[in-house]
Amino acid sequence: MLMSTFSLELTINEKLYLRDPQRSDTGRRILRHSVLLLDEIGLERFTFKKLAEQLNSTEATVYRYFVNKHMLLLYLTNWYWEWMKVHIDYAIHNIEVPAEKLRRAIKAVVDTAKRNTDVEFIDEDILHRIVIREGAKAYHSKEVDEQNHDGFFLSYKSLCRKLADIIVEVNPQFPYPRALATTLLEMSNNNIYFAEHLPRLTEVTAADDTSEQVERLLQFFAMTLVENKAGRDDTALTMLLNGTGKDPANRNEYPAEPGHAPQNTSPSPQQGGPNQDKKSNR
Repeated sequence: MLMSTFSLELTINEKLYLRDPQRSDTGRRILRHSVLLLDEIGLERFTFKKLAEQLNSTEATVYRYFVNKHMLLLYLTNWYWEWMKVHIDYAIHNIEVPAEKLRRAIKAVVDTAKRNTDVEFIDEDILHRIVIREGAKAYHSKEVDEQNHDGFFLSYKSLCRKLADIIVEVNPQFPYPRALATTLLEMSNNNIYFAEHLPRLTEVTAADDTSEQVERLLQFFAMTLVENKAGRDDTALTMLLNGTGKDPANRNEYPAEPGHAPQNTSPSPQQGGPNQDKKSNR
């Protein structure tokens, strides 16, 4: 089935809204104009009063769907993550070779921003710009633990898990599939932002082919790491990953400060880490 032929309704955590905006004309208008207004003025200046003016409606109408603008932002970012999962599933359908599957998944991550005319109530190109600028605010907040408990980030976790599973298919011995998956997703958005606003932080340039540059960047990092094409000695790499080599990322291997003995900063198995209980439910 071609992507352009199905009717799209994504499953979003029901705790993010009071009424499902995808299921009414008013709700879809709220989503469409929210994306346009957030892109124009940013989250800080965005208010439901301004949104209501764009809708030629009232604030009360908007509040029937969302408690506040942060929940609206969370809804939009969750919609985007779910839309990206659809793109990845479509891109890797019937692909059997793991490395090719990973390449296509990475391309789908970048291509998700491209406008799809069959989704009339969300402009993905504009929403992508919002996710780049404002998306981190969805989970970089003081309420993140409570919201995590309520499942607000399950779509993002599911998306990362999808990429991580493909990475493991390519290399079952790769030790950091989830870390690499989240890094690739964040790297995609960050480097587009850097190219446009902080160009000294990336080799990607703001140009007509920025997306293609980012795709090449992600492909390079992913395939080099996962397929171990960095050109280093396999024995040394094996020792490093098994903990028998000198790993500069291992705090126990750091040189001691002058006049001080090396410190073992890792908790013992009996002690556990300070966040052990907190992370066990995640």
